[in-house]
Amino acid sequence: MPERVRRWLLGSGAHWLRWAALRLLGLANVWRARRTPAASADVVRILLFHAFGMGGTIRTVLNLSGHLAQGRHVEIISVVRTRDRPFFDVPPGVEVSTLDDRTREKTGVAGLLARLPSVLVPTTEPVYRSCSLWTDVLLVRCLRGLRGGTLITTRPALNLFAAAFAPPEVITIGQEHRHLAAHKLALRKVITRRYGRLDALVTLTEPDRDRYAALLPHLPLACIPNALPALGGGRASLEGRSAVAIGRLDRVKGFDLLIAAWRMVADRHPEWNLRIFGSGPWLGGLAAQIEEAGLEDKVFLMGRTDRVGEELCRAGMFVLSSRSEGRPMVLLEAMSKGLPVVAFDCPTGPAEMIDDRVDGRLVPAEDVEGLARTICDLIEDDQARRELGAAAIRTAAAYDLSVIGREWDHLLDGLVEVRNRRARQTVAEPASISEAPRASALRSEMPAESRPR
Repeated sequence: MPERVRRWLLGSGAHWLRWAALRLLGLANVWRARRTPAASADVVRILLFHAFGMGGTIRTVLNLSGHLAQGRHVEIISVVRTRDRPFFDVPPGVEVSTLDDRTREKTGVAGLLARLPSVLVPTTEPVYRSCSLWTDVLLVRCLRGLRGGTLITTRPALNLFAAAFAPPEVITIGQEHRHLAAHKLALRKVITRRYGRLDALVTLTEPDRDRYAALLPHLPLACIPNALPALGGGRASLEGRSAVAIGRLDRVKGFDLLIAAWRMVADRHPEWNLRIFGSGPWLGGLAAQIEEAGLEDKVFLMGRTDRVGEELCRAGMFVLSSRSEGRPMVLLEAMSKGLPVVAFDCPTGPAEMIDDRVDGRLVPAEDVEGLARTICDLIEDDQARRELGAAAIRTAAAYDLSVIGREWDHLLDGLVEVRNRRARQTVAEPASISEAPRASALRSEMPAESRPR
């Protein structure tokens, strides 16, 4: 592709293409809104960037889809597909479809567009480099082809697509699996401009809901944490002499800080070891750090695992060393197994999930020495480890799928109720282009009893 064309697509070209597309869709929505059927949550579609991969968001979305499929038609739409089989099992009754199947070579127009950069995904969104102009075309075509039902989107780029391109009869719910402050300023500005067109936004934590409330005061917000997925293995016996950490091997998860802390732990307790499960771009750097610290027989990079429950129940402790989180599901999974947990008090999540010294231990964010000291304290106090583990099980029970699933049911039913009440009250007259994507009055009318905590 000529460099001049690439620069235009990344600069003013992207702006004008977005502007033209949104104006044309606004006109189309005016016409389409006149024929809007009654709102419904009987059909739920969940837009996920990569349903076939491995990660906490993927696992929790699959978990939620299984609950919703008990009384609804549920389809997961995977934007991309890079492997033949899903890493996680798809729940019974849930359909999975793919927009951009990258397991097969593209030719013709698809091949050409796949080599051009996206003009609709913000460049500051982490998935930008995994998107293309072909991805844009497929997403817009998919969204414009929807006929009623409810659409749940699962990351900022997809939330923005839903806000801009979903037809007026589709109820749109955005999900935030990280937190507002984790997004770069340019992305937050786009969020401020466009999220107001969603019917609701769901955050994982109360502090994050408060931040969005200050940013978008007219957007209905709900805080619904992720539900615990079913895990193999039983309760941890706490006889194991290993600490476990699980997550993507990147800067956010802070495994470099954990390895630095374990160097101090190993000096005091050489009988204990650390096992880190996951894969990612920092694999080589972490391996070099382990070798440089002389911890080759104390710290092990275990790679990916689809047997999280079994690995947790063999451990004696779980450690979360993240620099930033949303609401870390793996922390709840460890607590559900009766493991004592030690976590950095990073933004956001751990402090909402752990009652310090009751069902786990919190350490000031990125305090490596404090992390090592707290781990050693628990190693040296078997009774404290067992008491924390027992309390952790009780805490994790609040995140059972039956509990969290009811909160989603209330949200979906409440949005349908508001949408249909508005439709009954509104005199049939053409909506303005600015109102067509979403009826603005809807945003403040979701019944209080339908708003999850």
